Amino acid sequence: MTRATVWNEFRHEREHDQVAEIYPDGIHVTIAEALEERGIDAETATLDEPEHGLPEDTLDDTDVLLWWGHDAHEEVSEAVVDRVQDRVLAGMGLVVLHSGHFSKPFRRLMGTSGTLRWREAAETERLWTVNPGHPIADGVGEYFEVDEAEMYGEPFDIPAPDELVFTSWFEGGEVFRSGCCFYRGNGRLFYFRPGHETYPVYHDETVQRVLGNAVEWAADGSDAPAPGVENVDPIEPIDTDDDRSVH
Repeated sequence: MTRATVWNEFRHEREHDQVAEIYPDGIHVTIAEALEERGIDAETATLDEPEHGLPEDTLDDTDVLLWWGHDAHEEVSEAVVDRVQDRVLAGMGLVVLHSGHFSKPFRRLMGTSGTLRWREAAETERLWTVNPGHPIADGVGEYFEVDEAEMYGEPFDIPAPDELVFTSWFEGGEVFRSGCCFYRGNGRLFYFRPGHETYPVYHDETVQRVLGNAVEWAADGSDAPAPGVENVDPIEPIDTDDDRSVH
């Protein structure tokens, strides 16, 4: 069984009544419950727990980490960011959600700022499936709509995705690369745009399907040894008397 850990700052739900009405137990619990219904073993972790809820043993038992952050990116310790990066390079999957484009783990793994344009106007978002054969798009259809969304618009400062699954169009006219796959070391990473805290996006059945598909896709990272520096013997004999090695 795939093991997922859903990480959330869990601040908005405790500080704003509007968010608490939508996610009374937290965004992380809503997502975890949807994954459990899919047959995925889902645990949760939050920012204010010791080590942000992500000690070594938790990450060692995690096949895929889902990350939702918004206002407290800079409060995440560099030690935990290092830990997450190392685990992704070793094969753990990572699913970054909505405002997680500014999170330390995402920016570290992208090597870019993650900046974009945005507007909060409760407008319709239409997500077009541009790669219908991709496992993350399984059962989604040609497109689906989120009735109330915060707009994210291009340019989005990320590397060109290794695979693009969804592209969004917004009622105000902007477009955005909203479902992006990346390979980092032995790990797989998926960025998924929808999910502003003041809208019930994670209660949407299609969004939940995408998250379940994404977890199963990201869990298929390589089990090979983590990339590293290794001095190796030649595969074939080398016929030379010229020793240019530097010791």
